[in-house]
Amino acid sequence: MPRIHPSAVIEPGAKIADDAAIGAFAFVGSEVELAAGVELRPHAHVCGRTTVGEGTRIFPFAVLGEEPQDKSFTGETTQLLVGRDNVIREHVTIHIGTRKGGGCTRIGDDNFIMNGVHVGHDSEIGSHCIIASYCALGGHVAVEDYAVIGGLSGVHQFARIGESVMVAAASALSKDAPPFALVSGRRARVKGTNVVGLRRRGFSAEVRAEIKHAFHILFNSKLRLEPALERLRAEHFECAEVGRLLHFIENSKRGFCR
Repeated sequence: MPRIHPSAVIEPGAKIADDAAIGAFAFVGSEVELAAGVELRPHAHVCGRTTVGEGTRIFPFAVLGEEPQDKSFTGETTQLLVGRDNVIREHVTIHIGTRKGGGCTRIGDDNFIMNGVHVGHDSEIGSHCIIASYCALGGHVAVEDYAVIGGLSGVHQFARIGESVMVAAASALSKDAPPFALVSGRRARVKGTNVVGLRRRGFSAEVRAEIKHAFHILFNSKLRLEPALERLRAEHFECAEVGRLLHFIENSKRGFCR
């Protein structure tokens, strides 16, 4: 049987795994599904059509699955999907999606989302990401695996943060942040590669060198964008990571930090 504090409110219809734990004064809505090992600390609030994966811990006063902050939302059936082994700290807000945004907000696995973070509707967070305190992610934001977003940073609607990006604290991103980059600033700019993040992921010295060379072509060679991309394609890099960097930039709709 799940461990449910007597003061918790569980609406009829909620699906709760046998070994889930729900603390004092927590709320679980009728369409919520909590998988094995999920822990809701006291005063956590989970509602809407929300699924929470195995081993995820949700701390006091976090709110998951409420209506999106979008004036076009009219109560349509949308959802929030949260993966496994996430840590979602105090006062985090993550809302369900909207019909025009695809209908789903998604959080991957093994993410650490610190206190006061807001993840807007229809956003997609990958896996193994760290989002530090009081970051605000607008609707439709995409964050790829292993990204780190420093505290007090803001991310514009529809912007993308590539894999293994490090966003410095108190940065503002209005454009896409290319994979493997270190970005910072009031309007974030590329400051180099995320050297620490690449090492922590276990990339070899050869792969790191190729990524660094690709960054030199894109951001330090003084080439305009199209000639820089042509040069990247022509150099036939061996590592797949440079291919993913090129694909990310070629598919940017908002433009990207430079």
